[in-house]
Amino acid sequence: MKELKYIIGIVVLVTLNSCANRGRPSGGDYDTIPPVIIKSEPENFTNNFNSSEVNILFDEYIKIRNLQKELIISPPIDPIPEIIPVGSASKDLAIRGLDSLNPNTTYSFNFGESIEDNNEGNPFSNFKYVFSTGHYIDSLIIKGYVKDALEREVEEGINVLLYEIDSSYNDSIVYMKKPKYITKVVDSTSTFRLENLKTGNYLLIALKEEESERDYIFQTKSDKIGFAKTFIQIPKDSIAEIQIFKEDLPFKISKPKQKTKNSFAFGFEGEIEKFKIDLIEPIDLELQNKIIKDRDSDTLYYWLKSSLDLDSIKFLVSTKTKIDTFKINLRKNKIDSLQIKSLQSNVLKFDENLELHANIPYNKIDVKKIQVLDKDSIQVPFTYELDTTNNIYKFNISKDQDQSYSFEFLPSAIEDYYGNANDTLFYKLKTKTYDDYGNLRLTVKNAVTPMIIQLVNRVGEVKYEQYVEDLNPIEFRHIDAGKYYIRIMFDSNQNKKYDSGSFLKRRSPEKVSYFPEELDVRAGWDLIQEFILN
Repeated sequence: MKELKYIIGIVVLVTLNSCANRGRPSGGDYDTIPPVIIKSEPENFTNNFNSSEVNILFDEYIKIRNLQKELIISPPIDPIPEIIPVGSASKDLAIRGLDSLNPNTTYSFNFGESIEDNNEGNPFSNFKYVFSTGHYIDSLIIKGYVKDALEREVEEGINVLLYEIDSSYNDSIVYMKKPKYITKVVDSTSTFRLENLKTGNYLLIALKEEESERDYIFQTKSDKIGFAKTFIQIPKDSIAEIQIFKEDLPFKISKPKQKTKNSFAFGFEGEIEKFKIDLIEPIDLELQNKIIKDRDSDTLYYWLKSSLDLDSIKFLVSTKTKIDTFKINLRKNKIDSLQIKSLQSNVLKFDENLELHANIPYNKIDVKKIQVLDKDSIQVPFTYELDTTNNIYKFNISKDQDQSYSFEFLPSAIEDYYGNANDTLFYKLKTKTYDDYGNLRLTVKNAVTPMIIQLVNRVGEVKYEQYVEDLNPIEFRHIDAGKYYIRIMFDSNQNKKYDSGSFLKRRSPEKVSYFPEELDVRAGWDLIQEFILN
C-alpha cells in the first residue's frame, strides 16, 4: 500500500511539471536590428538646401545618447543647431536652427554612435546627414592616421581639423577660429577620413581636447596638437600622417600667496628657466632669502628672513621674457616648525640612498651627531650632499645585499634656515638580495646617439632611465621584477632632455621609438635584449 502511494505521488509531480512547462512563454528572439529610416525631409544629400529644419522619421522609437561626444558637424555651425529628442524616446529626429548657413557649402552631420533604438539599445552607427547650400555636394576625400609623438598608444577623443588657406588665413587661426571641416579619429585604428571636401589648399591638424571643453579651438595649456608638415592640396593629396604632442609651456611665474609667516608660494608653468625674485618694498630692507621648489607641484617657495614685523611687501619677478611686480598684504600667521621626512620607507634599493626632505630650507648639519650602523652594529661610512632646489639631504653609503642600516640623527644634527633643530631621528632600512631583482642588458643597433633610454610601464610611467652617449650595451641592474616597454628618445639637440614640438614654429617633437614587445623582467634572471632600429 505504501509503495502504491509513492508511485501515485511521482506520477502527480511529473504531470504538474509537464503542465507548467507547456504554458511557459519564451519571450521571442532578442532584437538585434538597428532602427531604419523611413523618410527624411529634406532628403539626405539635398542640393540647394534652404530649410531651417530637418526631420528624419524612423521605423521605431529611438533615443540619443552622448550627443556632445559623438556628433560632428562639419563645417561647424554657430549657433549650434538643436537636436531632438533629448532625454526621451521618439520616432522623429529633428535638427532645428539651420538659419546661419554659408552659401555654396556642403554640410555634414555625423551622429557617430549616438542614435540607438529605445528597447534594446541597438546603435544606428555612423549615420551622416549631408546637404549643400549650393548646386552640388562636394565629394573629395582625404584620409590618414594619427600617432602620439611620445606615448605608445593614441588617446581617445582626437579630432582632425581642416582650415582653408584663403585671404583670412594666418598662423594663429587655430587659437581663434573653428575649422572648415572636422572629423573624428577612429579610436580602434587611429585612422581618420575627411569627406565632402571641395578643391583647395588646407592646413591639416589633429586636436585632443578635454571632452567637456571641446570647442575646436587650440588651448596650449590643456590640449594636444599635431600638424601635417606641409599644406594639403586637395585633390592632389589624399593621404596624410599626423603626429600629436603636448606643447611645452613657456616658463611663467604667477602671483604669489602667503603660505606661512615666512614663506610665499609662487605657482609657475613650464620648465624652470633662469629667473629672479627680489623683494623691493619696503625699500632698503635688510633681509635674507632662499627659494626652493615643491616636490609635488609646480610651486616655488620664497623664504624670507627679516627681524622686522611687516604689514606688506612687494616682489619684483623677472624671467627671460617678462617682468612683473606683485604686492601682498601680510597676515599674522604662526611661525613655521621644522618637519623632516624620509623619502624611503622600509626598503632601500641598491640605486637609492636615504633622502630627507624638510618643509623649511636647510642651513647646516653636524656630522658628529649622525651615525649609520649595519645589522651587526658596525659603523658604516657615509657622505652627504644637499639638493638645494628641492631641499633634500642625501646620505650616501655603500650597500650590501640582505643587510639592514640604521640611520640615527641626534638632537641638533640638522638645523634649518631659521635656527630650528631636529629632535632625535631614527630610520631603519633594509636591502633585499640581488636575486630579488632582475637585470636587463640592452643592445641598440642602427641608432644615433645621444639617447635617453627609459623603461616604462603599460600606462607610460617612467620607472628607470639612462642617458646614453655611445652604442655600448646598456645595463639596467637590480630593477624590480615586472613588465616594461623600452622607450628611446633621440636627443637631437643634446640638452639631455626630451623636447616636444611647437605648432607656431612648425617644429616637430624629438623622435621617439618603442621596442614593439613588452619585456618580462623576472627576479633572479638576466634578460638580454637586442633592439634593431629601422
